[in-house]
Amino acid sequence: MVVTTMLTYIFPPPPSLFVTAMSVISFTSLASLGLSELRGKHLHYSKFWNSGSKTSAAKKIKLSSRTGMLIAYTPAFLAGVASFVLYPQENIRILLLCSALTIHFFKRIFEVLFVHSYSGGMILDSVLPISLSYFLSTATVTYAQYLTQGFPEPSVDLKYLGCLLFLIGISGNFYHHYLLSKIRSKGDKDYKIPKGGLFGLVICPHYLFEIVGFVGISLISQTLYAFSFTIGSALYLIGRSCATRRWYLSKFDHFPKNVKALIPFVL
Repeated sequence: MVVTTMLTYIFPPPPSLFVTAMSVISFTSLASLGLSELRGKHLHYSKFWNSGSKTSAAKKIKLSSRTGMLIAYTPAFLAGVASFVLYPQENIRILLLCSALTIHFFKRIFEVLFVHSYSGGMILDSVLPISLSYFLSTATVTYAQYLTQGFPEPSVDLKYLGCLLFLIGISGNFYHHYLLSKIRSKGDKDYKIPKGGLFGLVICPHYLFEIVGFVGISLISQTLYAFSFTIGSALYLIGRSCATRRWYLSKFDHFPKNVKALIPFVL
């Protein structure tokens, strides 16, 4: 009964040990990272780039935030571009998926180069797993989609709803990244409480819209791997946003207690 219901919304899992293994690995690793964030063990970027033991951090390789983020996003962007060559664009679904992934990471690189204002750094030990995760997820979701060609389409077609959610997610994410970039004046490296947009309701609206964008990509794809990665990513971003809210509460005595971490009025 459960399998029949699932197959109404997703393609049958392809006979690929690699894709099956990656579905499990992506979900468990991302969910584990989210739990680590809640426990205070952070990936070293943004506000938490130098968290943990100062002695331990001093022994690690530090990169500028801009360099680190370019390393994190560029391989995934190239994987998105390569997908147009590697996989025949025989139907609209795979074309939409490859386009969404490529646009997503192009936007991220654009923001790194022209939008974001950085004040800290990144530790190489955090940059490499982030980069590998994005690259493998992009390569796997496009490969999994390619393997569905010839399979019957799910009874409920969600790809156009996915396109709408993807556009909402990427637009909302960009808008709130733009607001963050305008908080500090040139040369100012002190953190301030963000304002505008949904920042009056949640401290990480950019993460909220990132999740919306990932949900959109999953609905375009309608594969088990896409959903497993999206759910894992959502759990990670929940942990990261809760950790971010705790950070603001610890740094600013006047931080409004009614501002949630990720979901307005809820979380």
